Amino acid sequence: MEKKMINGNTLIDLGYRPGKWFKKAIEHINANSLTDDEMKTYLEQFKTAPVMDLHDQPIDFSINIKAENELEKSNVASVLNTMQKVMQTPTVVDGAIMPDACPSGPEGTIPVGGVVVTENAIHPGMHSADICCSLMLSDYGKVDPKLVLDAAHEATHFGPGGRSRDDQYRFPADLLAAFNGNSFLNQRFMIQDARKHLGTQGDGNHFLYVGISKATGHTVVVTHHGSRAPGAKLFKAGMKVAEKFRRNLSPKTLKQNAWIPFDTEEGQEYWKALQVMRDWTKQNHTCIHDDIADKLQLDVKDRFWNEHNFVFKEGNHFYHAKGATPLHPSFMPEDSDLRLIPLNMASQILVVKGQKSATNLGFAPHGAGRNMSRTQHKRNNDHKTDAEIFADETAGLDVRFYSNEIDISELPSAYKNADTVRQQMKEFGLGEVVDEILPYGSIMAGDHNKNAPWRKKK
Repeated sequence: MEKKMINGNTLIDLGYRPGKWFKKAIEHINANSLTDDEMKTYLEQFKTAPVMDLHDQPIDFSINIKAENELEKSNVASVLNTMQKVMQTPTVVDGAIMPDACPSGPEGTIPVGGVVVTENAIHPGMHSADICCSLMLSDYGKVDPKLVLDAAHEATHFGPGGRSRDDQYRFPADLLAAFNGNSFLNQRFMIQDARKHLGTQGDGNHFLYVGISKATGHTVVVTHHGSRAPGAKLFKAGMKVAEKFRRNLSPKTLKQNAWIPFDTEEGQEYWKALQVMRDWTKQNHTCIHDDIADKLQLDVKDRFWNEHNFVFKEGNHFYHAKGATPLHPSFMPEDSDLRLIPLNMASQILVVKGQKSATNLGFAPHGAGRNMSRTQHKRNNDHKTDAEIFADETAGLDVRFYSNEIDISELPSAYKNADTVRQQMKEFGLGEVVDEILPYGSIMAGDHNKNAPWRKKK
């Protein structure tokens, strides 16, 4: 008796989820007239993990933030709402929000100032495109801060794009080997960007800050930026891989919360790629800091750094920090236990250290955060010129914009009250302040689109 032909419904009845492999499998089974037992043996190779449903109720998370006024009440409500949806993701086991938390993206997206802990899973959307956004401090001793800021202006590079070929820093051989040895990073375009973006700081809230240590009286430089174009491209590749897993493992999970299982080949490679990108970003800071020292023929007395957009591993748990400073020493292999928390260009940068607790999960805020969008801040100030606002908020400071165009959305009034953030750090046990860097001046990209060459009429 001729064996009955099977179709897609047969495979679905056997518990398989439809996929591109269905057509090939059906053709093979029918062409070879496989018996039921032979068919089941053949289909073993196509078995996938069971679908993971969302948590019925959001996993509890720690709330290390308080609203001080009506504007902040609206902001905190939005943060809590989006965090509730994040905490329904199947892999999530814990979480926390910091005093500088603010929404970022559609509902269900991890907020800035958020920490999300997952089991055996790396979520690219939870570290965001600005992988390893971080801060580095170099201490140059007792030297005129104006000399340092002038040298820094020559050394750094803000705005879109990278450095010209004759202005690039040397790309270390060990970093090049690491890029070439990773399947996510060994693309020609990726390595080209890694070369030309080395020693660049981008735009937005990234800065180079010169100040005086309250503890030592020494002049220091603090830089703030991430992994630039290489990091953005790694993020894009990671999201693409995560989406493939999401469709099979948890179709109800929001796309921005897709994950790569760590115990897969892709998970292992992505984790290694993140570590390489971390090394590249540290080198990015180092190039600028060393160049300043070389220009002024200075010795660097001290240096330390920390990221605040990254993923940290502890056992089979992955701590995703999107705008949260890692306090816990185990999160960073460097010797120093000091961390940096900037507030705004007219305020101190806090030097802190601390330990892990049940409520802080080993993290502190990464800055002052925002209560409103850049656009809303500009609307609120449209009764004054940019120059008037700039003069009011930066009096006594040497504040420069690399593009020579003021960006009022980066001035102190665009951010939460620095004293409030500091008070809530103390209240919620989010690190001990051990030094303060008092502001002398800073450089930011500025509004590089305002008079950009491509906007000017010929």
